[in-house]
Amino acid sequence: MKIELSLIIPLYNRPEEIRELLESLCLQSDSNFEVIVVEDGSTLKSENIVDSFRDRLMLSYYFKPNSGPGQSRNYGAERAKGNYFVFLDSDCILPPHYVQEVLSFLEASYVDAFGGPDRADKSFSPIQKAINYSMTSLFTTGGIRGNKNSVEKFHPRSFNMGYSKLVFEKTGGFAKMRFGEDIDMSIRLMKAGFKTALIPDAYVYHKRRTNFRQFYKQVHNSGIARINLYKRHPESLKLLHFFPAAFTVYSLLSLPAWYFHPLPLVLLAFYLILIAVDASVRNRSLLVGGLAVLASFIQLFSYGLGFIKAFYRRLILGRGEFAAYQKNFYK
Repeated sequence: MKIELSLIIPLYNRPEEIRELLESLCLQSDSNFEVIVVEDGSTLKSENIVDSFRDRLMLSYYFKPNSGPGQSRNYGAERAKGNYFVFLDSDCILPPHYVQEVLSFLEASYVDAFGGPDRADKSFSPIQKAINYSMTSLFTTGGIRGNKNSVEKFHPRSFNMGYSKLVFEKTGGFAKMRFGEDIDMSIRLMKAGFKTALIPDAYVYHKRRTNFRQFYKQVHNSGIARINLYKRHPESLKLLHFFPAAFTVYSLLSLPAWYFHPLPLVLLAFYLILIAVDASVRNRSLLVGGLAVLASFIQLFSYGLGFIKAFYRRLILGRGEFAAYQKNFYK
């Protein structure tokens, strides 16, 4: 079967990000793909920027009322001409070999759905490199994110995820979730009998957030999403998903515990020093290593806090799925 790729990009108030992503698409070694940009009710519209690439890419642009990234991906899939959909976040940059790598892999060993890893580009700021480390390291929740070295079964994530038109038709695409919709989609397609694979060399440079405040909110919502996923798929919640919540509680108790015994705080300090050393070596930068300590602490603490909050609101108070997001979604 000939693979015809449709690259689908949901977009919300990120005009400069979409410019960088489209520029990287123009540099692909294999140009056998179409691009669909779905602007999700942005107040900072990107139509003029997208239009400037029409002479270099097979490109479609749509503007729709805000409904979240999952529904925007579905909107693009419904209008795609290809038979295999690749979903990318607007804060990604693709290396020149990305499309060729995906096509080569699928033609050699076809799977119904795939995902690829993420990396930090050398052009990223020290904070972005630190955030990338915290999101991919086995010392943090990188160990439960479904990458090649993960301790959990691989689940494609929507910043770099693809599946066939048949998968879309059989599953109905992404659910109406504000966060965690990509993991939900991975779980549902696996339950439907479709096969997934990691394509190690189909990586993207994922910029994520540019400051720690934005990063805190993003990861906090991910912690909330884990409980929402549990409500939909009880079997998806594993013991290791409690680690950030345990870290959060431990961190809060370590400081007052110092009055009685220094060991809890010493152990916490040792863990953070281990992160600093590993991040410094991996990035060849003491600055990134130091920032990675802060990024990792923020990631674990904010994820854990979101997890605890959602656990209380959803499982104890019995509130609805979106209740925990109402004050901080898209802010």
